[in-house]
Amino acid sequence: MEKKPIKRNENIAKLSRDHHASLMFCWKLRQGIKQHISQERMVNYVKYFLDSHMEHHFNEEEEILFQPLQDDKVQKAKSDHVEILRLIKAVLVSDKEDLGDELARLADLVDAHVRYEERILFPHLEQNLTELQLENIGLKISDEPLKDLYEDEFWVRSKSL
Repeated sequence: MEKKPIKRNENIAKLSRDHHASLMFCWKLRQGIKQHISQERMVNYVKYFLDSHMEHHFNEEEEILFQPLQDDKVQKAKSDHVEILRLIKAVLVSDKEDLGDELARLADLVDAHVRYEERILFPHLEQNLTELQLENIGLKISDEPLKDLYEDEFWVRSKSL
């Protein structure tokens, strides 16, 4: 059975597109772990992604998208945000020799969160918010697409000579 792409309300589609970048973040971390890339390089990427994408994305969701509906599904997403940020901050300040488990857990946590929002929360919001509420949300959400311009492509497999 072929999976059909999710048809997202145009007013929140930008947030869905941002989720693709978050899934790529997870993939890049997993590639780095698999290739035994220096943790310093991966931690630097985590910091970059937090500063250039994740904090802004979480703020838009919490301050704009989630505001009209404060139910259990929204609260779960907010709790996920807190847990993700807590784990990122722990990784950034850690002096542990081996952060592989923490980086893998971070990738798993972000991946599960994105899938929750895409499969459960966003359809729930689309069903329960009025078209006017969705339009107002769309007017407030930044149209600027996420550009992951991180220069150290540690996730790219190096070619041996």
